[in-house]
Formats: sequence, structure tokens, C-alpha cells
Amino acid sequence: MIAVVDYGVGNLFSLRSSLNAIGAEVIVSSDPEDIRRAGKILLPGVGAFADAAAKLRDSGLDRVLCEEAERGKDILGICLGMQLLFARSYEYGEHEGLGLIPGAVVPMEGKLPSALKIPHIGWNALHLRRKHPLLQYVKEGDCVYFVHSFYADRCEESILATAEYGIEITAAVAKGNVMGCQFHPEKSGDVGLSILRAFCEKGANT
Repeated sequence: MIAVVDYGVGNLFSLRSSLNAIGAEVIVSSDPEDIRRAGKILLPGVGAFADAAAKLRDSGLDRVLCEEAERGKDILGICLGMQLLFARSYEYGEHEGLGLIPGAVVPMEGKLPSALKIPHIGWNALHLRRKHPLLQYVKEGDCVYFVHSFYADRCEESILATAEYGIEITAAVAKGNVMGCQFHPEKSGDVGLSILRAFCEKGANT
């Protein structure tokens, strides 16, 4: 059973549909007990970091996620969900994250060539940095779909893949059983489905 965490800031319908398409058993829930019973956890997210972090804290789901990560349960964060896995974000101020992966979330503004638009929206090729079960079905240059204005930095040891958008953007990360994708696998066609399938099949205890 895959638990998709419902804390009010995720595109839950398309994620659940994608998981159903690969035959995964899915529950979308904000109930801590549902999340604890699940074999794996997906943390989605769209919107502002500070608001999402506050919703996790107010619901107590931040503690649940940290406890389950400590127990060794596989967790995958998607887009803002990935960013929340980091220690902190500098999105319109400084905000504390879950601290499950070392690093920080920083703005693209001021770092990209002026001709490039922010947010970064569209398909970009993945450049694989190291082998990992989460990306076992992905080939160098496979394209995935991004929508974001901030990206993970200071996380070199955790990077699985990057993408180029004027600068090198962190695209996928992992530290033990905690993983993240800055892009949206549920909007990335067959490549995205293959990543969700790998998460469901293997986890990533490496």
C-alpha cells in the first residue's frame, strides 16, 4: 500500500491516477494511522514552502513523516514535497523543513541567464549522476516535466540526477530511504510512470 499524504497542497488526483495506472494499491489520506500502516509514503506538493510546512506542522504530519523515515520506510517527495524534505528553504524568507536530507532550497532568481523565464516550466532531459533503484528504468537524456521557481542546493552527496536550465538544477535526490523528484513524475509520461513503478517495486534502501 502506498500512502499519498493529503495535507491540502498537492495535485492528488493525477498522482493517484498515475499510481493506479501502474497497478499500485493507493490510499490518499491525512490520517497518521493510515500513513503509518502504509508500506511506502508519497509526499506531493504545489505552492509555497512556508504554507506547506505550516500545514504539515499544524496537522502533526511532520512528526509522522520523520518517525516513519527513521523507521526505514521509503518516502518519495515530489516537487514542493521534495523541497520539504530539506533542512530549510529561502523562499521569501527562511523556513524550516523536515531535515531528512541535508541542503537548502534556494531561488532561481538572480542565478539564471536573463533570457530564461521563471518559473521553469517544461520538459528537460535528465543527466544521471549515480545509479539508484529509483531511477533504474531511466536512461540518460530521458525527459521529464518541471514546474518550479526554487531548487535544492548544497546537497551534492544526495543528488541522483540533474537537469540544465541555464544552470545545473537538482532534479532527483536520495539519502537512504528518503527520496525526492523536483519534477512531476505523474505528468512525465512513460518516464515518470517508470519512476513511480521503481519506487513501488524496489524502494531505495541504498
